[in-house]
Amino acid sequence: MGEDLIGYEALAREALRGVVRTALTRAEGTKAMPGSHHFYVTFRTRAPGAVVPDFLLERYPEDITIVLEHQYWDLEVSDRSFSVILRFGGRPCKLVVPFAAVTRFVDPSVPWGIDLSGDAPTDAATAAGDDDSDSDGPSEGEEAATEAPRVVSLDAFRKKDAT
Repeated sequence: MGEDLIGYEALAREALRGVVRTALTRAEGTKAMPGSHHFYVTFRTRAPGAVVPDFLLERYPEDITIVLEHQYWDLEVSDRSFSVILRFGGRPCKLVVPFAAVTRFVDPSVPWGIDLSGDAPTDAATAAGDDDSDSDGPSEGEEAATEAPRVVSLDAFRKKDAT
């Protein structure tokens, strides 16, 4: 098999991150998500450029899944990242998430999602941005994520070695 000098996997990841960017842009500046859409975004909390409060880093040292559904504020999307204010334990916190840190994006209302991790666990720790309590239980809408969304994974497009 020849060497990939074009870097197709990196190109595909960037294209899929563009889907995430566009979906978030469509919700930017609105008071609510369009229709019944809502997003579960999993990202690496210690990725370069990520801004996550210390108390969340202690609880989620590798990755976290945030929910953008009912209670989020000041969603701003740029070419390289997005920022949003969510409440954790009743306390508002601003998060900055570089698109390069996103490992999973799911919209369970459709259902549709993409897995950008390649090797990250699919049962990442979940913290709900619309949860006012300190509960570890599922947040409003989180049960919908247990339905099997159609997740597009880059692994599906990789050529398998015949051994």
